[in-house]
Amino acid sequence: MKATRKQAHIKKKHGIKLWVYPAKQKVSEVAYIESTVGHLQEFYDKKSTFTYYILAGQGTFYLNGKAVPVKATDVVIIPPMTKIYYIGKMKMTLTTSPVWNAKNEVHVRFIRSTKHIK
Repeated sequence: MKATRKQAHIKKKHGIKLWVYPAKQKVSEVAYIESTVGHLQEFYDKKSTFTYYILAGQGTFYLNGKAVPVKATDVVIIPPMTKIYYIGKMKMTLTTSPVWNAKNEVHVRFIRSTKHIK
């Protein structure tokens, strides 16, 4: 299956802009993300593994409160039930497996300030 950017659904969510490409199967889903400050919501997913590939830029992922610095060409694989948020100016791809479902995402908190984060 091929999908083009014109077919992607655009979302703006908690400081990021993402293009979610259509998935006809339920095995995985791919999105392209542009982050100018980061994903300013801590959350976890009950069922999906999130795999981020950093295309450009740098930042810090916070996984269950642990800081994980990232830069272009790094991959971050995040299993279900892991609390996630990230800070930084980055372009990334995100693959979720199985396909992301809103009912499986659990909000933890909003990140109000990034001044303390390096």
